[in-house]
This record gives sequence, structure tokens and C-alpha cells, in this order.
Amino acid sequence: VRRVGIAEAAAGDLAPLLDRALTEASAELAPRDGEMVRAVWFDGGPGQPGRLLLVAHHLVVDGVSWRILLRDLADIATALAAGREPELPPVGTSVRRWSERLAAEVRRPERRAELPLWTEILSVPDVRLGAPDTPSGGATSAPGHDPAGPVARVTMTLPAARTAPLLDQVPSVFHCGVDDVLLSALALAIADRRRRLGSTATSVLVAVEGHGRDESVGGVDLSRTVGWFTSLHPVRLDPGQVQWGDLWSGGPATGRVVKRIKEQLRAVPGTGIGYGLLRHLDRETAAQLVGSAVPRIGFNYLGRVEFHDGPGGDWRPASEALGLDLGADGPLTPYGLELNAVTIDRPGGPELMVTWSYAQDVLSEAEVREVGEAWLRALEGMALHAAGPGAGGHTPSDLALSNLEQEEIELLEDEW
Repeated sequence: VRRVGIAEAAAGDLAPLLDRALTEASAELAPRDGEMVRAVWFDGGPGQPGRLLLVAHHLVVDGVSWRILLRDLADIATALAAGREPELPPVGTSVRRWSERLAAEVRRPERRAELPLWTEILSVPDVRLGAPDTPSGGATSAPGHDPAGPVARVTMTLPAARTAPLLDQVPSVFHCGVDDVLLSALALAIADRRRRLGSTATSVLVAVEGHGRDESVGGVDLSRTVGWFTSLHPVRLDPGQVQWGDLWSGGPATGRVVKRIKEQLRAVPGTGIGYGLLRHLDRETAAQLVGSAVPRIGFNYLGRVEFHDGPGGDWRPASEALGLDLGADGPLTPYGLELNAVTIDRPGGPELMVTWSYAQDVLSEAEVREVGEAWLRALEGMALHAAGPGAGGHTPSDLALSNLEQEEIELLEDEW
């Protein structure tokens, strides 16, 4: 652990020190040599709080892993302060065992049966982000730019008053998850951009990233396993022909789009982990998927993270972490546009923060901000809709045993 004294540093001088330490610690990581973790202690002096900077390579940690590690660090610190030997709960399934289970999982007939769905989703090249109605130039094309080219980012934050309904009321009335809401808004934002460019395309191909800890794979317990478990699968989202004025104002069109996108997402088997298995762990199915269309847009909702500097916050992420520069070269993205969203729990309520990473040879900052504003506007329309009478409702996936169509469900809901 490297020590940096900050007792004499003014509050405004701490951020540059943290940034510099992050850059230095990151540069010291060397996966080929087994150097995966660095720690820097910012010592505030006797009786004063400090900051512990932990830097770990993504190969050995993910978002869920950090939650596990912070809980363990808190338990260890509590035990040591009480003069006790720290005792941590056992790890259920190791990363090695998980890898072995995935290799076995891909051989199950149920996984092979998913192949037609994935090939259908990827059967049509997506429209370019930077030009109307222009196909990717072939099913084997890259996402429309050189991933090694210049990448920039735009960050937007939704205040607590506007975030809360998106976490609670909207998912509640539509019987869906927060990610369903955010993806519905993304499909609308892209459709809005395309119509402004004169395009008639309504569907968009999106690569959805998940935490990857799919315990439908039998015989595993990943609740305390530290590692990189990210999963990735494509979805084709189509809001259809949208009544834009009604949608922006939270009218019935809003509800129709959310239900439509929700059902498209529910068509994916489980959490979508099967795509990665068939694409990377089975040579026969990989050969059928490798030449398919490539998503130009990426999406990842990281869930909720608590940032708190008050009492009891010793082992929570510090508020300064939000301002750290995560690399001089900027974020990397294999897409023309990538959305990474996270809900930050603060004392004043949850705030939704989204970072749009984009290829500068595909989109300009002004274009990305326009897409971002349309995304926020769509979310606002959903919140307005959810607050009104008769909002939301069920969809066929909620009533899987009934075989009812959407119109039949809505007729029953209107009657009862």
C-alpha cells in the first residue's frame, strides 16, 4: 500500500492528487505478470479521515465484485478494531468452477435451441448512426467505425425528483424492470434521431451488457465470487410507428411503446447468457453467428451504487470517485454509441447518471447531446404517463399460461 499525505492539502487540491494517483496505479497494473491490484492510502493525519484508492484490473473484478469486496473490507476492519481475528464467509463457486459449468452448459439441447432466435435478431444489418437508411455494407461489417479511433464521452445527470419515478412508479405500473424503461427510452431516442434525418427505419439493434452471474446455470452460488462475469447479447428493439406529440406528453402512445419494447426484451431466453455461450464456446454455432450483423449501439445499466461521506460511510464509495478521470485516452467502446447508466444513491435521493461514449468519426458531440436529450425527454414522458389514471398494465409475458394477446389483456383490465 502506497501512502500519500493529504493533511496539508486544501479540499480543492484533493481531486488532482486522486487523479494523479489513479493514473499512476493504473499504469502499474500488468496482467501478464500477475499484477492486478494497487492500493493507495491518502492519509489525512491523526484523527482525520482519509481516502483509500483501490485499483483493480477489469479481468479480476466487476461491479458486483466491488460490492462484495467493500463488505468484506468493512467486516475485516470491524473485527480488527474489536481485537478479533477476521472471519469471512466462504465463496460458493470459484471462477474456475464457473468456467467449467459454462463449458458444460453450452452442450445442453436447450441452449442449442436458442440459435434460431439469435440468428433472426442478427439477420438484418442495422442502419448507420450517422446517415439515414444506409446499411452496414454487409453482415460482417464492423460497428461503423474503427474501435481504435478517437472516442469521446458526454455525461448527463437526472436529479432525484426526476429519477425516483423511473425507479419505482414506472416499473411498478408496467410490471417491468428499470432496464426495460431505460431501453424503451433508448429505442425512442434513436427512432427520433432517424426520423429527423428522414429515415423510415424504426428498429434498432442493441448490444445489452449484463452482470453475467446467471444462476439458472445449475449448481452454482456466485453471491460471494469476485471476478469478471459480464455477459453480452443482442436485442432488436422496434417501437413501431410513434405518435410523437402524444408520447412526449405522456399520453397513451407512451404506454404502448413501453409494453411493446418490454415484450421484445422478454423474448430473450433468461438473461441472454445463451448468446455468449453459442457465440464463443461452441465452434459449430459460433460459425453460424460470426458473420451476422453487428450492433452499433451498446447499453449497460449498472444498477444502484451508494455514495455517502457521512457517518457509517467509511467503506462506501467516496463522492470524489465520481469526478475521477478514468484514463487519459478516454473510455474504449466497440460501438458507434454506448450508453452506460447508473443510479447513485445520495442523501437527497437517487440520481440517474448516464455516460454516452461515442466514436467521433461517427457522431459529433452535438448529435450525441441531441440523442441524450431525446432519451431524457422520453423518460420524462414515461414518468408523466405512469402518474396518470389507468397507466401501465400487464403484457402477455406476465400471463404466460393464459396465451392472451395484448388487446385481450387490455380489454380484461378495462373491464375489471
